[in-house]
Amino acid sequence: MDFISATGQWYPFEDFRAHGGYREAQTIGENGSTGLRELLSKTERFFGKLLDDPEAAGEQVPIQTILDALRFVSSAGQHEAFSDFIEHVESHAPPFVVASFETQQEAEAWLKTHPSPPAFADILIGGRYHDVVYERETDFRRLPWNRHLERYLAWLKRVEPPVATASFATREEAEAWLTGQPTPARRTWVMIAREFYLAAYYPNINHRALYPLSMASVDEEEEEETESP
Repeated sequence: MDFISATGQWYPFEDFRAHGGYREAQTIGENGSTGLRELLSKTERFFGKLLDDPEAAGEQVPIQTILDALRFVSSAGQHEAFSDFIEHVESHAPPFVVASFETQQEAEAWLKTHPSPPAFADILIGGRYHDVVYERETDFRRLPWNRHLERYLAWLKRVEPPVATASFATREEAEAWLTGQPTPARRTWVMIAREFYLAAYYPNINHRALYPLSMASVDEEEEEETESP
């Protein structure tokens, strides 16, 4: 379900379920690894049996939802995207995004002309995280700013105190270093002018970014104020 949410596919998933989830899956090897396809197929069979298990009485709704999600991924031929998402999550990379834009105007133009915006997914605008708000019934569309990145950086700082893997005198040098790597690590700490930055890579959109650790300070300060008597 996290994959469907992060990629903004709630409406396609709802439509899939409304039609009984019957779609023809692509053949093995056409999209994604055979191993992943077989694993998903095995998992689907497990939940299919669990759905009919008398001991699972009262849990059919969540089991059916998981089963439908697995079938949705398979039927849409999204094995490779699903595998990439799992790797993204397991590497503790920054929150998943589906698109990146330099300016608000570019993002608004994309949202306005998109036939079916990825509802509730995250996008980047000028290096800041924004929600994709889309209501299909009313065609309501907005791109409000959120603090997912700030909270992520604060969390990462706590669980993995930064240790720089490279050091640069200027941001320009760091950007050139990051751009010059064909397949950078999904995340790594670097030092720029004695300040920690997170160098991030989003392979699904081939985007590279540098986030100053100081962005986490605002979230930490508000958290301290909340906890104080």
